[in-house]
Amino acid sequence: MNPSPQAPDPAAEDQAALWAARLEGSSFTPEQRAALDSWLDGDPGRRELLSGYQRFSAGLDRLVPELAASGRVEIPAEKAPARTGGGARWALAGALAAAAVAAAFWFGWPGARTERFATSAAQRRSFTLADGTRVELNANTSMVIENGRSERRVRLDDGEAFFVVSKDKGRPFIVETPAGSVRVTGTIFDVRTEAASELDVTVVEGSVQVRPGEAGTSHSQGAVMLAAGDRLSFGDGGLSVQALSAGTLDDALAWRRGWIVFNGVPLAEALPRVAHFYGRTITVSGGAGARRISGRFNLDDLDQFFKDVEQAMPEVYVTRGPEGDPRVSLRAEH
Repeated sequence: MNPSPQAPDPAAEDQAALWAARLEGSSFTPEQRAALDSWLDGDPGRRELLSGYQRFSAGLDRLVPELAASGRVEIPAEKAPARTGGGARWALAGALAAAAVAAAFWFGWPGARTERFATSAAQRRSFTLADGTRVELNANTSMVIENGRSERRVRLDDGEAFFVVSKDKGRPFIVETPAGSVRVTGTIFDVRTEAASELDVTVVEGSVQVRPGEAGTSHSQGAVMLAAGDRLSFGDGGLSVQALSAGTLDDALAWRRGWIVFNGVPLAEALPRVAHFYGRTITVSGGAGARRISGRFNLDDLDQFFKDVEQAMPEVYVTRGPEGDPRVSLRAEH
């Protein structure tokens, strides 16, 4: 599992803008210089962030008048200081910092960052977002994240992701999929969408609001609230919500440890999940597809998976096509 670069968090961006304005607007005392050095030493990425804001603030002589004239930034009137010294300069630095933040937000720099994450066949990956949210991706999963100031939005086009969302009531965390959306402020849950019309949401902690279906279409459903231990399944067969036992919940999330668990699932439904994990084509005959499979199977080795299937289901026979793709049928069909 490889880590991924993190986007700067909004608080660090605000601090960088303020320090950039202070560096331009006043002379530092030893105490203020020590405070800046301490802040910079707190995270290696802060020096680059501060440098970027210093370059940005160099253009404020042009940007601020334009923004003020358009009404997009309000520059407060300067009040006469109670005494002479650095106070006026610090007040001006604060105003410039506010203008820098507002200008950066308006023009989209640095603002919300868009990041793309993906896993390949048989690969799992975990990482931490700038807001502290932890994400684990199952194999063959693609995801786009926008970590903005007013909301955190994820586009999960295909695959499965497990989220431990950092609590932030002011910035809801929204996961959009082709088959519906999930909205939370801070909780632990899993989302799987391996087909455009299918959505599975499993909640481990807290609660989530799910809107199955495409908004504005005849397939759209009303909002469904899920609590810890609930699983929602939505697809061509309709909508269902199930309360899971602790053991069933653990089985549903076994992919995080490299396992997949089936409990009386027809092979015609079970094998496409394995095929998605490996990015392979797996065909199954009508007779074999109707047979139900139960058991816990390791996903680290496809050949071993099929050996385990044949052992668990002696009536099943696995062959390979010309391209090496597996075909599952009944021994009686040969």
